[in-house]
Amino acid sequence: MSPDIDTQARLAAMTDSKVSAERVCTAITAAGRGLVERQSLLELVALAAVAQEHVLIVGPPGTAKSEAVRRIARAFGGTTFEYLLGRFTEPSEIFGPVDLRKLREGSVETETRGMLPEADIAFLDEVFLGSTAILNTLLGVLNERVFRRGHTSIRCPLRVCVGATNTIPDDEHLAAFADRFLVRVFVDPMADPRLEDLLEGGWALASAAPSAPATESAQAAASLADLDALASAARAMDLSGVTPLIAQAVRLLRRAGINLSDRRIVKTQSLIAAAAALGGRASPTNADLWPLVAAVPTREAQGLAREVLKDLLASSENEALARATLETSLGPIARAREIAKTAEALFDARPADGGEAELEDWKLRLEGIARSIDAGFHPSRLPEELASIKARITDLLKPS
Repeated sequence: MSPDIDTQARLAAMTDSKVSAERVCTAITAAGRGLVERQSLLELVALAAVAQEHVLIVGPPGTAKSEAVRRIARAFGGTTFEYLLGRFTEPSEIFGPVDLRKLREGSVETETRGMLPEADIAFLDEVFLGSTAILNTLLGVLNERVFRRGHTSIRCPLRVCVGATNTIPDDEHLAAFADRFLVRVFVDPMADPRLEDLLEGGWALASAAPSAPATESAQAAASLADLDALASAARAMDLSGVTPLIAQAVRLLRRAGINLSDRRIVKTQSLIAAAAALGGRASPTNADLWPLVAAVPTREAQGLAREVLKDLLASSENEALARATLETSLGPIARAREIAKTAEALFDARPADGGEAELEDWKLRLEGIARSIDAGFHPSRLPEELASIKARITDLLKPS
């Protein structure tokens, strides 16, 4: 291939990946309509799908973990497998039953139709409750994209597996399995200031006609082909420009006591390349380093990582994954901005004198903002803007 033809091919591939990135961005936005404060989660699942990595969501029950994954799966039109694991879940419930006809012929083969080995996107709730047999088989599926059982050995089309758990287990026997989930997302129940949005979005979802789901517009916006095009573009990228920065970040994390396994260190490169592809770049820059934080395994360590890497993450930017970029790189700063924005809007919406019921409701919402500030920030690390807002709320709530 001549240099001119090679250049034209690269330019065509870049154009195709940019179009795919735009479609993915549109699909994520559509999937997030009515799903309050889960935009970052949707974006991180899409990032992991492009990187061909897996996501672990950590949070209490009832925080829309499964709904978020269902929406993003519908947005890309892939085959989905979803299951709630328990102590007594049988491998056949996840991978499929033994084919009895083949068994009579002396061959132990698994009928995988409609089961996880044939899924494009998988969601496993309470993922660490699976038996040793299930988790050992999953290791091969997650790491190699190959399902092996008896005489059955098949390639799996899996783009991303999302696991969910209430807490990360301390059992060291689960450490190798947990390490396969490169991206870690921590979710909380809805904060007081967003309760109205939660109620409105939940009611709209519950009221939607079954024939016209809320995510219908997302279904035509992107496809698995778009994810694959972006994955191909990411794999072809030259990371030499950011390799020294990644190494520097790892050293800074180690100095702070945050130790990542060698596997995680190597695989963070795939997230950084995927972020660049989704951001429309031909190769990663320092704007794409923010997924490093998402690869840090615990919530506390992620908070420390943001602080340690703040200079390296100062240039973080990605239009397609704007919310995830902001929350992952800034964390508490991003939350502080949101709380401040909500508080200022509420201050401006103070009811006119004479409406006692309206005034009490307004004060109750102010109390909710104050609780969000207390819950999210230690007094010694309270941003100046929020300290001012809390002082103002305290003054407004004083008995007259």
